[in-house]
Amino acid sequence: MAMTDDVPVHLRGNGAPVSDERTLTDLRVIGRIPEELDGRYLRNGANPITGMSDHPFFGDGMIHGIRIRGGRAEWYRNRYVRTPFYENPELNILDPNVMLDMRCSKANTHIVGHAGQILALEEGHFPYVLDGNLDTVGATDYRGALKGPFTAHPKICPTTGEMLAFGYSFLEPYLTYLRVSASGELVQVEPITVGGPTMVHDFNVTQNNVVFMDLPAVFSLEAAMRGDMPIAWDDNYPARLGVMPRNGTDADVKWYDINPCYVFHPMNSYEQGTKIILDVARFPYMWRNGGMDFPEPMLWRFTIDTVTGKVHEEQIDDRPAEFPRVADANVGQPHRFGYMMGFNTGNPDQPELAEGAIIKYDRTAGTKSTINLGRGRVGGEPVFAPAAGAKNEDDGYLMTFVYDAAKNASEYVIFDAATMSSEPVARVELPRVPSGFHGSWVPASVAD
Repeated sequence: MAMTDDVPVHLRGNGAPVSDERTLTDLRVIGRIPEELDGRYLRNGANPITGMSDHPFFGDGMIHGIRIRGGRAEWYRNRYVRTPFYENPELNILDPNVMLDMRCSKANTHIVGHAGQILALEEGHFPYVLDGNLDTVGATDYRGALKGPFTAHPKICPTTGEMLAFGYSFLEPYLTYLRVSASGELVQVEPITVGGPTMVHDFNVTQNNVVFMDLPAVFSLEAAMRGDMPIAWDDNYPARLGVMPRNGTDADVKWYDINPCYVFHPMNSYEQGTKIILDVARFPYMWRNGGMDFPEPMLWRFTIDTVTGKVHEEQIDDRPAEFPRVADANVGQPHRFGYMMGFNTGNPDQPELAEGAIIKYDRTAGTKSTINLGRGRVGGEPVFAPAAGAKNEDDGYLMTFVYDAAKNASEYVIFDAATMSSEPVARVELPRVPSGFHGSWVPASVAD
């Protein structure tokens, strides 16, 4: 794509989409891939088929994946998810008829493995099932049990194997809680009462509860009619956190007021006696002045006191960072360590000046450590995979794709999560992998 002033900011630099679907098997490895890693690192992102999109969230889902086994990188593949937009790129994502067709997903936000399936996700529609080679099997409605949207951010309980999820809509019911069994059956569909059609991008789970985030980013018909992001900030909409038992009902939800803010992604949440702890990437607002109005997110902690009904809000760091994660084994459990992508606020037209980072937060010691990726090198969401025989929470590896502006190419990079050394354990050379959203380490034991 030629770089001109007509190209939107989100499609410049490494935001520029790629058009070819490739399968590469002769991959150069620098370093040594840990022998115990057996699975796929998969990452989703918005990659417009036409080469253009009006907003970073409107592109078509493309999965980039690498198969790791026996200390080898067996293959790299990138594949579009075959949704109706792939067959007909002229479909309008903001057409109400398209929005209400639950198979008309962009499938561009996240990818997870659960109950033997690989699921490409976007928050407004049905999940899409992929096979182990990243080819599309098709949309799933869980044998007819799913009637509406399914979040891009389900949480898979490391204790029960359940996948806890929700869906939000601009039509009532505005929010619906969903619970999928460890064997992959949708066993609970529970409408939740909220004050309006808000954008609920993610939520929180603990050992016994879920925590909904009802925040002031509200569906705007006027913005949709303009062809803009159809969600806008509403200063009159209260910000609240809603706590409900995992198998509870709408009547069980208890709401707690917080200061106005927006949260796309929590790091993790857990129970501590009568308190519930949430570590989140907090924005002071979202889309107040249009669909490209993104302030800087930073790590905060919300502590819900279920006895007093109050929420203590504490800023943890003043460095911009997003895409927070913990080890999958700690989801909903107390965590000591969390990982975030250091936010790059540089000029997208000068990628050679960017300096990416991965930040590790020690929430017990109150410290942080940083992997610096180097000048002109930018990574993505850090995904954790455990080491063999791990004894400590951070015994394992952080993996992501890293773009190198000097080479105009990318690498799959594995770092040691315990030492946080900026020297990778291993690097796999790849063609350019555009910037994307979320990914997962899917062990072969989960889906193969």
